[in-house]
Amino acid sequence: MRILHTSDWHLGRSFHREDLLDAQAAFVDHLVDTVRAERVDAVVVAGDVYDRALPPVDAVQLASEALRRLAAEGVRVVVTSGNHDSAHRLGFAAELIDAAGIHLRTTPASVGRPVLLPDAHGTVAFYGLPYLEPDAVREPWELPERSHAAALGEAMRRVRADVADRGPTRSVVLAHAFVTGGQASESERDISVGGVSQVSADLFDGADYVALGHLHGRQTIRPHVRYSGSPLAYSFSEAGHRKGSWLVELDSGGVSTTEFVEAPVPRRVATVRGRLESLLQDPRHAGLEDCWLKVVLTDPVRPAEAMVRLRDRFPHALVLGFEPDAGAERPERSWTERVAGLSDIEVAAGFVADVRGQAADEPETRLLQEAIDCCRVGEDAA
Repeated sequence: MRILHTSDWHLGRSFHREDLLDAQAAFVDHLVDTVRAERVDAVVVAGDVYDRALPPVDAVQLASEALRRLAAEGVRVVVTSGNHDSAHRLGFAAELIDAAGIHLRTTPASVGRPVLLPDAHGTVAFYGLPYLEPDAVREPWELPERSHAAALGEAMRRVRADVADRGPTRSVVLAHAFVTGGQASESERDISVGGVSQVSADLFDGADYVALGHLHGRQTIRPHVRYSGSPLAYSFSEAGHRKGSWLVELDSGGVSTTEFVEAPVPRRVATVRGRLESLLQDPRHAGLEDCWLKVVLTDPVRPAEAMVRLRDRFPHALVLGFEPDAGAERPERSWTERVAGLSDIEVAAGFVADVRGQAADEPETRLLQEAIDCCRVGEDAA
């Protein structure tokens, strides 16, 4: 059986206000093409189909189109919900949709009830473990503690019990979780409970393949326990990621081969740092001109209109930071000590000078004074 493992589509997400829906639609095209070219039998989506619980209409339309096209290819699809999804909305009419070969597994009650798919070697049981909020399952499942480990441990106990009842059966588990050994990026939402977000890969012992979602970089925790990562970069920390899906083949003994199928890159993301004039003139940065770019300026004084000037060369620059060279002087006194006895306008002007590295000019000082006066009028009226 040939399985395509993907996750973390985050349909409806933007990238620093840049609309990603066209790029996400291109990934759906790629996914369908891969299913056809690689003769895939089952597609598994390990959570975070959407970026938020109430997704925009165009994101829902794209998800619907993706599932319709996959069903038209005759491939079976198993989907779990992630921490960004609304389990109830994503799982709407799941029992009816099952008939189309699209299997939505979004509730705790479904974790021990597999989707059974036959192949030349028998049956493969697919168990969808949605994101399990410990507070939501602790009481009904009578868990001994409030933790991700307890919730997933009980889910896997139910999975193993079902496998044992069926006799010799290969099993694939979809889970949306932070497994120890995985590397996070800046774009995942924190799922810590009691300060702990990670669970051990040992919880999944017994499964032939574990298709993980939540972390946005492709990763191999164990040969049969993997993250596919997100299909697109959703933060600048993912600049070095290779995006795509895992193509997994099962034979009679379990996983026989794995291959990473790279997804199309609509626009690379990159970070560059340096002084403004150097960034604008250095020919070595030519390869960044078409990237979504985070720029960190190291000039000793913050340059005026820096983003406007940068976009003349780098039209897709999205984020601007300022970290002066290490040699720049920094005051040793605390803010409290430095503002003691100063007037409001002196504090405001001093703040501008400290942040920018250059004092406010006369028009800027007048504007600061007007703002202070307006605040005073508001206080007097109150």
